[in-house]
Amino acid sequence: MKKTKVDTRYLATLAMLCGVLLVMGMTGIGFIPLPVIKATTMHIPVILGAILLGPSAGAVLGGVFGLCSIWVNTTSPGLLAFAFSPFMSNEGLIGAVKSLWIALGCRILLGVIAGWLWRLLRKCIKQDYIALPITAAVSTICHTILVMGSIYILLAQQYAAAKNVAITAVFGLVMGTVTASGIPEAIAAAILVTIIGKALLHLMAQMKKR
Repeated sequence: MKKTKVDTRYLATLAMLCGVLLVMGMTGIGFIPLPVIKATTMHIPVILGAILLGPSAGAVLGGVFGLCSIWVNTTSPGLLAFAFSPFMSNEGLIGAVKSLWIALGCRILLGVIAGWLWRLLRKCIKQDYIALPITAAVSTICHTILVMGSIYILLAQQYAAAKNVAITAVFGLVMGTVTASGIPEAIAAAILVTIIGKALLHLMAQMKKR
């Protein structure tokens, strides 16, 4: 009976977080348009889910994040939509695979990284108010590096064409985007994940006692 309650609670929490991501993605509030790329707050529910439910749930939530990213970049494409939607790629099947890796693969890895990093820090630090912001900030930075690094490695030529710059300038532009969007996203994640995560961890601990 207890295991059934735990499984039901796990699935209910996962479903709730998936719903939050879908609402954020479909309404557009999870993606903030910038001149080059869409900044995001979608990573926050993914990190929270990975902390509360583990790396596997983080991977599922990251996948939902990725699907929402594909949807948004297909229905309201920006300058770099080709990097996040296989339907906007101009390289055929190869380009579609690259886009799927950036939109889906990197987001799934975000959830996995956050889940395992939380478990590691929880064992080493054992202080939620320290482990939570570190998990959130490091996971967010890793996500930004994975996404922008993949764009640089896989789509540098297309990025240069979209920005109308020489390919030699792409690295500097990518690093500028990492700084301009990655750092604010990491700070926001550290603050919100600490506040919300601490409350949810306390709630789940109380529910486990019942």
